[in-house]
Amino acid sequence: MTTSSLVLGPMMRYVDETSASVWVETRSAARVTVRAGSRKWQAATFAVHGHHYALVELDGLEPGTVTPYVLDINGSQAWPDPGSEFPPSMIATLQPGKPLRMAYGSCRTSVPHDRAGNRTHGIDSLRAYALKMASGDGTKWPDLVTFLGDQVYADVTSEQMQEFIRARRDIDEPPGEELKDYEEYAHLYFLAWSDPANRWLLSTLPSAMIFDDHDIRDDWNTSLSWKKEMEATSWWHGRIVAGLASYWVYQHLGNLSPQERGEDAVWQQIADHSGEDEIDVSAQLDAFADRADRDPESYRWSYCRDFGDTRLIVVDSRAARNLEPDHRALVDKTEMAWLDGRMRGGFRHLLVATSLPFLLPMGLHYVESWNEAVSQGAWGKRAARIGEKVRQAVDLEHWGAFQNSFREVAAMVNEVADGKRGQAPETVTFLSGDVHYSYVSEVERTSGSRIMQAVCSPIRNPLPRLMRSFAAVMSYGLATPVGALVARSAKVPDPPFRWSGVKGPWFDNNLACLEVAPEGLKLWWQTGVVDGGDQLHPGLKLVSAVTVAPRRAEEPPSGRP
Repeated sequence: MTTSSLVLGPMMRYVDETSASVWVETRSAARVTVRAGSRKWQAATFAVHGHHYALVELDGLEPGTVTPYVLDINGSQAWPDPGSEFPPSMIATLQPGKPLRMAYGSCRTSVPHDRAGNRTHGIDSLRAYALKMASGDGTKWPDLVTFLGDQVYADVTSEQMQEFIRARRDIDEPPGEELKDYEEYAHLYFLAWSDPANRWLLSTLPSAMIFDDHDIRDDWNTSLSWKKEMEATSWWHGRIVAGLASYWVYQHLGNLSPQERGEDAVWQQIADHSGEDEIDVSAQLDAFADRADRDPESYRWSYCRDFGDTRLIVVDSRAARNLEPDHRALVDKTEMAWLDGRMRGGFRHLLVATSLPFLLPMGLHYVESWNEAVSQGAWGKRAARIGEKVRQAVDLEHWGAFQNSFREVAAMVNEVADGKRGQAPETVTFLSGDVHYSYVSEVERTSGSRIMQAVCSPIRNPLPRLMRSFAAVMSYGLATPVGALVARSAKVPDPPFRWSGVKGPWFDNNLACLEVAPEGLKLWWQTGVVDGGDQLHPGLKLVSAVTVAPRRAEEPPSGRP
């Protein structure tokens, strides 16, 4: 067996009732084979900047089956390692009619899982979950894990990443300790996904992903002034091209169904290649990434999947922004039209996954809407400059800071919840991350669907304790009445509905789960814990849980689950 031929993976990506996609990175050009039962599927690698990848498409699978698989590279078994302590990797196809069970979260740094790493960054909740899955204690596995941004940190790098950077360039020259090019992104993904426990989980559990700012850089596309400031540097163009190109390879490609991949121009070149030599798509991918940055409407990173009676819409709230002053939008008109076409009833639950919370705590929402108005000149040019500095300093760039987009999506949500876009679902639930604390909020309604916000952040990157107090005060406390006053002083209209907290905030590292159950939508948050000092084998502890039951006619306006 030649384990050195496999760099990363295998990763189980898109899976439906009859197909599955397995992603790998290999040491060199190769033919990759997945064997399951008596069948096998093959794919040749493609090259990007000296790295080699394959996406093996498995078709003709039986619905609702769980089958162990083996991965070969050039005819030799590369996965699993016979000495592995983990169970066999599995292909678990969806079962028609089975209610969705899903894990999700965001914000995960890649530092060692020893005492020092756990002291500074806390226990990796994803890794603790992986060990729980592998224990064979009867815990039901999810159908999917969805990562809602900041899978890697390109701007705040670990000691291990900085060692790699120093070995290849002068770290005192821009961009310093931040990532510069594709080679550095490839190593960052290696650090993120090579831990044995997480690697096993990703080889078995289908995954879906979307980026947030730190996948590229803090405050990515927060405003036009931020973008112009970055574009004036000597290194930004290389960063954004490498960031988007590597995101396409490592994250986005596996989000797509076989049909959607078939419509992707870069993938078409890979799939249509019939030569004996490995195809190198470096130039094509860089040109694509450059075009996607310059013209966000030229490519869509968002996607939508239906799981029986549940629809999951994953929304790009970073790259699809329009930053022009007269047309500011968190998602541009093309993206908004796409979202509008998928915000429909007729499902039991409508899940909208967006890295940035749609419903921030109301106090913070008011502050962000006020800051947007001031930054746009509501209090004059001098105040606008100050407002822009404040926006970037404290990350005031969520949905509340793009009021036109917020109100447009809020109108869609109200129409869905009122049954104006098909039969009203039991819930419309926003799943988000980004803010480094977790919570549940609900819109105050007396009829129709429940409208919820369920945040899980971070998986592994907790706020310092001082920052936790600041976040709590800004988000709750006096922020709501004060925020409302300052928003009105800048002539910002009140939101189209009110919402309030149901659970939280929790500042633990967390991984959240949801399950569609007969009694409603179940949500729970779990964190890793170390008992007895064994840092490498943490347990999993329940932080909180809530069941969102269908609304009853006699229910009061606050409608708490």
